[in-house]
Amino acid sequence: MSAHAVAVDAPDLDWDAALEAVEFGYERGWSDGLPLVPPTRPLVERFLAQTARRPDEVLGRQEHLGRECTVLLAAVNAAMAGCRPEYFPVVLAAFDALMRHPIAQAGGWQSTSGPGAMIVVNGPVRSRIGLNSAGGVFGPGFRANATIPRAIGLMIRNAFGIEPHVLEQACQGLPGRWSVCLGENEEDSPWEPLSVDGGVPRGADAVSAAMVRTCEFVHNRETQVAEELLADLADTISRPGAHIFRAGGVAVALSPLHARMLAQAGFGKADVRAWLHERCGRTGRELARVGKDGLSERGVRHSTGTGGDDAFQPLLRSAEPGDVMIAVTGAPNSGISMVVRLFSRWSETSEPLLT
Repeated sequence: MSAHAVAVDAPDLDWDAALEAVEFGYERGWSDGLPLVPPTRPLVERFLAQTARRPDEVLGRQEHLGRECTVLLAAVNAAMAGCRPEYFPVVLAAFDALMRHPIAQAGGWQSTSGPGAMIVVNGPVRSRIGLNSAGGVFGPGFRANATIPRAIGLMIRNAFGIEPHVLEQACQGLPGRWSVCLGENEEDSPWEPLSVDGGVPRGADAVSAAMVRTCEFVHNRETQVAEELLADLADTISRPGAHIFRAGGVAVALSPLHARMLAQAGFGKADVRAWLHERCGRTGRELARVGKDGLSERGVRHSTGTGGDDAFQPLLRSAEPGDVMIAVTGAPNSGISMVVRLFSRWSETSEPLLT
């Protein structure tokens, strides 16, 4: 049991100096709004000792901005985010996974929808660093889950210079832009891990990451019929308000209870993807009611003014893992799953953890 936080009187610690260091970070404009851990040289060196990669190795570039992020800058920002040094290989793998998305290198972080990242971790590293894979996995309470994505956000801010009201163009943004990092609950899953879909052998430490727009929960613990659950997921995915273009992709974070129900009914992950791909969408008439029945030459949805027709328009690009990303996570205590809107399709490549 954790102790309640209280005001402390610790004469051996210089609290005034600590507060000054926190304010120093704010004054320099390094912060995402929360206090930062001072990135002292000895602390940053402890992060760099966790990897064989050279400090000057470039992890990613924003060519249109003339900015780049190196391993050293990643270490500085991971330290400021509150990571422990042993989290650093996960931070690097997550950033590598995100940089596999071409749109992440070409202005995607500056989109008006304010995309963030969803990071999924597989393998024994989950236990080694205390990463939550069970109850409350999308919420707060676990240092690794909170600080790893925060490190990514600080890297985007401080290395690439993309910050609100400057280079970031988000209209409203997301409350969880830099907070979604979860372990897959492999122990309670009936299927192979997401990292296997990404080309990494089962049992190996790996990180998968996708650029995402937002999350929507699907609460269904009443049905025991697999097709009814899938229909509930499909209806959520098909909500026209989340779709801008001809088609898009989603990630489905299934609770272990939902995953087991589907598996017991004979559905594998490929079957779930195929079922959703075939049925997610709306008719032209339904889309016309929200002004999205037409498509421009660039595939952008708009109103035709005709009222639409009864032809079905699918909303998922394909039944491949890149367009229907499936992970099993959370506690096996309720039938609650999550639909996560992909900003661009998942790369279908998971990054093995390197040291």
